[in-house]
Amino acid sequence: MIGDSPKKIFKMGLWEDNPVLVQIIGICSALAVTNLMLNSLIMGVGLIFVTALSSFTVSLIRSFTPKHIRMMVQVLIIAAYVIIVDIFLKAYMPEMSKALGPYVGLIITNCIIMGRAEAYAQKNPPIPSFLDGVASGLGYTLVLLTIAFFRELLGFGTIFGIQVLGEWWTPWTIMIMPPAAFFILAVIIWITKTIQEKEKKQDEKKGQVVSS
Repeated sequence: MIGDSPKKIFKMGLWEDNPVLVQIIGICSALAVTNLMLNSLIMGVGLIFVTALSSFTVSLIRSFTPKHIRMMVQVLIIAAYVIIVDIFLKAYMPEMSKALGPYVGLIITNCIIMGRAEAYAQKNPPIPSFLDGVASGLGYTLVLLTIAFFRELLGFGTIFGIQVLGEWWTPWTIMIMPPAAFFILAVIIWITKTIQEKEKKQDEKKGQVVSS
């Protein structure tokens, strides 16, 4: 992992090791806030901010953190950045803060942040750790926006609150209900796994040709 190029880091976070699609973590908020794209975008940006800076900070002080309390230190760092996000939303975007409700505070318990801090930041320099946090956050955000796109479009006929479908469209009530997120996420994961399996087989065939 040490010395990973930015290209490899982003490829892993966005596709090959996407936290939601591959690791299947951090899905609670992915299912809860994806009825509207704006909500999903704000939640995603908040998570990118927290993940990137938490990983950077954990990496920066990893040599000085006693191993037996490192998990507590990581939670404290994550909580500090989540509080910053929460205060910012309440001060400058009060309506969005109300819309997201408790899910902003629950960023602290998001497995993606703790997972990257423990799996990557604890073993790598600050800058690659920061980029890894950004990549993982972006991977999470893209999944949220994809789910929200279909839910908002079919459920409300809008995209980012802008009316796209006319009066002829009959909104699908189920799309604004939590079960819709489960179904859409399952389909996205299935498509992702299928494509990745094909890519893996193609790489294996190329490897066999080269070796022969």
